[in-house]
Amino acid sequence: MALPGRTEDGREVFARSLVDVVRTLGLDAGLLSEPEPEPDDRRTWVQHIRTALRSACLGGLTLSAESFDTLVRAAVHDPDPSFNRQFVEPALNAFGQRRVRSALLAYLKTGTDDERAGAARAWYWSALPPRMPLVRAENPGAIGQPEPADRAAVVAEWNETALREFVSNEHVDVRRCILPGLSLRKSAYPAECHGLVDAAVAIARSHPDDYIRHRVEHQVGD
Repeated sequence: MALPGRTEDGREVFARSLVDVVRTLGLDAGLLSEPEPEPDDRRTWVQHIRTALRSACLGGLTLSAESFDTLVRAAVHDPDPSFNRQFVEPALNAFGQRRVRSALLAYLKTGTDDERAGAARAWYWSALPPRMPLVRAENPGAIGQPEPADRAAVVAEWNETALREFVSNEHVDVRRCILPGLSLRKSAYPAECHGLVDAAVAIARSHPDDYIRHRVEHQVGD
């Protein structure tokens, strides 16, 4: 089942994030000749920026420390759950999986509801292996190489945080976007969270949103 998009309109925030991507990464400045395009022109404008970023990554891109926050913010605010990977992948390749996942976890914990939903959609792509050898950090020595245990700890913290958020947060986009990546097996959580797993399944099964009701049956059946 496809990842869900937003039910609310976050295009204005995403447009501002794209302006930051162009400026921070040094993409074609001509893309900002109309930073606030008319609604009818925005789809084309967004596509031009996506294409410029992809071309820059293929041709070789050195990312500053500031670029990390800019790319993650764009990924979180991207309303398209298929194309947000275009911002996740450069960050993964230049700064590493643990740093990307830690940033998304921070959005899930402290962001707005729209940002929490966007972080859950972006998290899906954070498992991708590095596939952009020409995308590098400006100062790779400052990043460090995390141990596997560190990466596992971030995943465990994400899983528990996502479970608690799904149960406690009634925002439909948050629940729709968290659910596809949410384990509904009690063995995936410490004992104190087992009751939350039951609560999450009950909430999803009785939810008025068709996607949530159908998705939970798929996951419980796995």
